[in-house]
Amino acid sequence: MADQYAQSGEETRPNQTPKNPVEEANPAISVIRWAEPPEGPVLVLLDQTRLPGEETELVCTDAPALVQAIRTLAVRGAPLLGIAGAYGVALAAVRGFDVEEAAGAIAGARPTAVNLEHGVRRALTAYRAAVAGGDGQELAGAAALAAARALHREDAEASARMAVHGLALLDEMLPGGSHRILTHCNTGALVSGGEGTAFAVALAAHRMGRLRRLWVDETRPLLQGSRLTAYEAARAGMAYTLLTDNAAGSLFAAGEVDAVVIGADRIAADGSVANKVGSYPLAVLARYHHVPFIVVAPVTTVDPDTPDGASIEVEQRSSHEVTEVTAPYVPMAGFEAGGGIAVAPLGTQAYNPAFDVTPPELVTAIVTEEGVVSPVTAGGLDELCARSRQVTMS
Repeated sequence: MADQYAQSGEETRPNQTPKNPVEEANPAISVIRWAEPPEGPVLVLLDQTRLPGEETELVCTDAPALVQAIRTLAVRGAPLLGIAGAYGVALAAVRGFDVEEAAGAIAGARPTAVNLEHGVRRALTAYRAAVAGGDGQELAGAAALAAARALHREDAEASARMAVHGLALLDEMLPGGSHRILTHCNTGALVSGGEGTAFAVALAAHRMGRLRRLWVDETRPLLQGSRLTAYEAARAGMAYTLLTDNAAGSLFAAGEVDAVVIGADRIAADGSVANKVGSYPLAVLARYHHVPFIVVAPVTTVDPDTPDGASIEVEQRSSHEVTEVTAPYVPMAGFEAGGGIAVAPLGTQAYNPAFDVTPPELVTAIVTEEGVVSPVTAGGLDELCARSRQVTMS
């Protein structure tokens, strides 16, 4: 595996693969990049488990290293997982490893996010086609890498289009601007080839002077909101406030939320949305308080092969994520960096689903790069996906 860590010497660096036009005005966080040092090609990831304390890169030289990075959430978020999966297949191909075995291991690293399997399949299809056409290992690997880079580029473009559609929807639903948006988990550049999904919409509102406040759920138990979304909001100079997940109800009751805008890890054919656990309670609160509940995700997150929410496999994670609080990665007297501080008695079992599922009747709209579905119905989603396929084929 030969994973290595390298401390970033710069506060921000633009993504190197591929070029994103948005970056020229506002350099994005370098979350994933392909590199070719003298010792051989590698996939370089920003280790998100170390944020916000350190901006540290994790270097993967093979598929097992990437699988470990995915399972430990060093790399995470549906769109980025798809990109990482595609690059992982390419990495196996260009380094001469068993590509089929690598693809299977990567695709199975996390079961809920459909984008991971999509990215793996895309690069694997390109590799297989090259081999079937008589190309050798080098050319087949190049084909897989080209497919990964194309997916990376397309996701950046999709991110920009989702931001446009999402902001237009907010302005239509909430005329007059001055939006107060509540978001959950992390959906910005850390999960995307571009500027994200739901966070990209809030960022677009901020740039247009129409964001009054971004409410950031801390997102227990792994604190993707406080560690990652707040990190991105601070970098962008946005007006944001962090809250504990269980404070959201009082925020709604006080009339301080104009819209809930979240991402998704898988959207079933009927419009059921699997997202970071804690999303479903927000949808219930939003419905009771007559607040729009908006999901922002690329078309690749819609899974027509999953008929409904009950068919979505929800990842169950280890109890220790709930029974322990991870120590800071900066030096702290008395604690080992990366260790856990117990917050429950030894041996306590915890219920720790990584995601929950929100039924379509609680979702006001689903925003994709191809447009908006509202009301959310199976027919509306199918029509949008069909339109997307037509655009891809043309």
